[in-house]
Amino acid sequence: MRDEIATTVFFVTRLVKKHDKLSKQQIEDFAEKLMTILFETYRSHWHSDCPSKGQAFRCIRINNNQNKDPILERACVESNVDFSHLGLPKEMTIWVDPFEVCCRYGEKNHPFTVASFKGRWEEWELYQQISYAVSRASSDDSSGTSCDEESCSKEPRVIPKVSNPKKKKTWKEQNC
Repeated sequence: MRDEIATTVFFVTRLVKKHDKLSKQQIEDFAEKLMTILFETYRSHWHSDCPSKGQAFRCIRINNNQNKDPILERACVESNVDFSHLGLPKEMTIWVDPFEVCCRYGEKNHPFTVASFKGRWEEWELYQQISYAVSRASSDDSSGTSCDEESCSKEPRVIPKVSNPKKKKTWKEQNC
């Protein structure tokens, strides 16, 4: 659950950064609140033995019928961020499932994988997959300008680490 939620928060915040309406501190506050809310909300609806169980509950959705997802809206309220400044697509669905995070941009498009945790991934491979997913989800930018974040941002691109207090640390985690 830790990796899937961290990926979801990373993916959403990358979309928010592309909109360029929030300060770095506002994005960090929003990300922290979103991470906490997702853990609280999904904890009792996480079924690694049957990943499709609870899938609808673990869905983040924005569309014409629901223009503000309740989880994203709560993260905005708790971090004092205006939801409209997130700049998220008008129609987007994110499924946060055990071993996989998927997104669909628009109601009629096919879903695509943001990240899969069924095998071992190197960090750069995961970053590449998330970057591609962000590009796909934000490709309908009506401003007419396009900026590959790799070439426009000097910030380090690291997936946020979330520690599980019950997990025993590996040698690498203890010494790196």
